[in-house]
Amino acid sequence: MQFCRVRSVAEAVDELSRWGTEGRILAGGTDVMPAHLRGELSPAALIDISGIDGLQGISEVGGVTSIGALVTLRRLAMASLVQLRHPALAQAAASVGAWQTQTVATLGGNICSAAATADTLPALLVADAHLMLVSKSGRRRMGLEEFLEGPGATALRPTELLRAVEVEPLPERGAEGYVKVSRRSAMDLAMVGLALRLSVTPSGVISGARIAMCGGARAAHRVPVAESVLLGSQLSGDTDLFGAAGEELSRAVGPAVSPEAQYRRRVLRGLFGRLARQCTAQIPGASG
Repeated sequence: MQFCRVRSVAEAVDELSRWGTEGRILAGGTDVMPAHLRGELSPAALIDISGIDGLQGISEVGGVTSIGALVTLRRLAMASLVQLRHPALAQAAASVGAWQTQTVATLGGNICSAAATADTLPALLVADAHLMLVSKSGRRRMGLEEFLEGPGATALRPTELLRAVEVEPLPERGAEGYVKVSRRSAMDLAMVGLALRLSVTPSGVISGARIAMCGGARAAHRVPVAESVLLGSQLSGDTDLFGAAGEELSRAVGPAVSPEAQYRRRVLRGLFGRLARQCTAQIPGASG
């Protein structure tokens, strides 16, 4: 196996073009190296992009937050810009493993691994994340929903590099959050991970609702049927609005054919209710 250390995006895409399907990007290494040591991954070349400074920025441009693919999860969790504009993403990043893992694991790696348990993906989905992809053939911009094709499967071409992620900030009367349930209270994969972004009018009507979850047999995904329960509803009404949305989330898990699926179905309603109440409490004048 050949080890290729690159110092620029141009060098990286040159190596990707050279090696094609035989090459593998190495960033933080928290997914690639364990898979290699287990014998599950044997590329002809590892292309180390960790030294590319241009992939490590966090900035606001034209109202959109741009996050470089090499930004670590620890930095995401601690960055004041992310905490303010994308609290669900900061919370999700802070929930991944221990701080030692967060210090080296990158946002780009979390996205491109497309693991069913990847915590950052639901938070990115509710922020309508778009990916900036680059190759020797040019650039393309793709929505995260389209990019995720299934557990461990993405639309990334062998010669492409994920350069940055663009995410929408919270609206003025909006709030969001991320919660997860795992087998242990810390440092474990999500059995269920849930992200919510809500926006509410001054009169208390829900004008925007995005819900996404991870865990189980599917890649992270939005749940439009649960979102539709919330949209246009009055928060101060007497109906159990959050409970109804939680029921739709439970149904979205699918048939409870395994103990894990049964558990996810049982906890989702209460988990969503807790998250929704946390979000509404952050919006001035909202009540749920």
